[in-house]
Amino acid sequence: MTNFAPYDEPTWGSDVMVDVLRRLGLKYVSLNPGSSFRGLHDSLVNYAGDEITMIECPHEKIAMGVAHGYAKASGEPMAVVMHDLVGLLHGTMGVYYAYIDRTPVLVLGGSGPADHSRRRPNIDWIHSANVQGEAVRSYTKWDHEPRSLASVPTVLARAHRIAQEEPRGPVYVALDAALQEDPVDAPVPLDDLERLATVPSRLAPEPSALRELARRLCAAERPTMVLGYPGRDPESFDVLVALAEEVGIGAIETHWRLNFPNRHPLNVTGSEALEQTDCLLFVDVKDMGKATQKLESTTRRITSRLPAGCQVLDVGFNDVGISSWSEDYAELVPTDVQVTADTAVALPLLLEECRTLLAAQAPDRHASRTAWRRQLEELHASTWEGWRAEAAQRAGESPVSTARLAAEVWDVVKAHDWVLTAGTAADWALRTWDFDRPYRHPGKQLGTATQIGISLGVALAHKGSGRLVVDLQPDGDLMFDVGALWVAARYDLPLLVVMFNNRAYYNDWEHQERLARYRGTPVERAHIGMAIATPEPDFASIARGFGWWAEGPVTDPDRVRDAVHKAAEHVRGTGRPALVDVVCQPK
Repeated sequence: MTNFAPYDEPTWGSDVMVDVLRRLGLKYVSLNPGSSFRGLHDSLVNYAGDEITMIECPHEKIAMGVAHGYAKASGEPMAVVMHDLVGLLHGTMGVYYAYIDRTPVLVLGGSGPADHSRRRPNIDWIHSANVQGEAVRSYTKWDHEPRSLASVPTVLARAHRIAQEEPRGPVYVALDAALQEDPVDAPVPLDDLERLATVPSRLAPEPSALRELARRLCAAERPTMVLGYPGRDPESFDVLVALAEEVGIGAIETHWRLNFPNRHPLNVTGSEALEQTDCLLFVDVKDMGKATQKLESTTRRITSRLPAGCQVLDVGFNDVGISSWSEDYAELVPTDVQVTADTAVALPLLLEECRTLLAAQAPDRHASRTAWRRQLEELHASTWEGWRAEAAQRAGESPVSTARLAAEVWDVVKAHDWVLTAGTAADWALRTWDFDRPYRHPGKQLGTATQIGISLGVALAHKGSGRLVVDLQPDGDLMFDVGALWVAARYDLPLLVVMFNNRAYYNDWEHQERLARYRGTPVERAHIGMAIATPEPDFASIARGFGWWAEGPVTDPDRVRDAVHKAAEHVRGTGRPALVDVVCQPK
């Protein structure tokens, strides 16, 4: 690499911008190159001397996915830079998914120049908007475009803290190309930057409301709780276990974050505990409907799983930060007590309130809670036994059953300190693996074309930790962004990808089959426009072309474990990525 001598003092406007980013503690910035931030790019490389590591990506959506995954796994915001208007439009889906997933990302963009006399003919005009942030305003927490270099520090400091204030999310700041490229004609003070960027204290619950919630929870005969996002704070993992054990509460996961150990006997996810509960507590849940309703998919008919007379309690952000554009808040469920608070603050307080109430209860109430706890443990055991029986029944299938895929990968990774990135192989990893630590899984994927980018970011967050980062990667998702494989090889990410390759966009294929049966049209034609076949992509060859170790396609279930073991040894031994392509059953 060519030697360079970083400047002692900021010379260009972009140098000041980089000084601000350094002072804010940003470690990484992902980007796809663009001329509208050429000044910022030069300062990151030559003024900062690579102090903020640049992650080059083949597409803005991948750059957003990397930052999304990194922020989820590390708890720290990451920066993304996007080329003016067109780069921002490329990255909009990634921005939206970071928004609905409450993930702090500092999105930066080159813009302008606002001064028309300084614009290049044609290109700077067609790539500019009057208000560039308007393209993402509906799904960012805040956006701005500073008009002077002196205002850059306060704008970036405010953006950085807003991204981290709960509920967290992405922010967008457009940096005018002329401000980046103009010489610094007067010092820009940064002395108060840290104080400006300090994140305010968390939202605490109203004491009387929390006491009432605790009273109702402890008075219930058969309480359960649905868990949404409390696991964004790792300490909540153990607090929720203590709350469940001391009060006798069944825990139901939504998997938006890892909130509760899946093998704990009070984890009744996938059971019929909701149908038996007399008191349901939502804990930091945005979508109250999905976990508590039955859906008949063909007719879209919805019925509640909650029994008549069930009390409904809630603690979380409720309408704080609600969008008037996206309906990601979903259907309202009638509630008896709602406490608006950050669960990182509220849960320890709720636990103490419950301990005080339980200590004063009569012995018969203790016996009642013990009986419900035993019933929950039986539900947990019977649910897991049902999963084991289903997995055993399908173990010999070829292509490989999804349950067998998850089991074979688990037999390899359980010997390591591991992390699962986004995909769960149709939930079979959640029914097979032992999620015993809060860092094991930052939360499930958000839909097709989200997983590989997020997985790269999770691997980046754990790089150097010694952990084996595992991605159970659907083929349809990778088809959107196959160039993302280059990023893992370029930056030596310790990522083990095991393809969940059903050679189809099967989620939609299943919908077409269901609709065909309902309408009486030919089910055998449901594959049209759905199959990833003729030709079938050779993902192992594709990965090797990007510098990965790779093996496959594997169709024999008895070969999966050995292939995954060799791939894991490669990742552990070299710190570089490896891929095993396993051809699977549809689900």
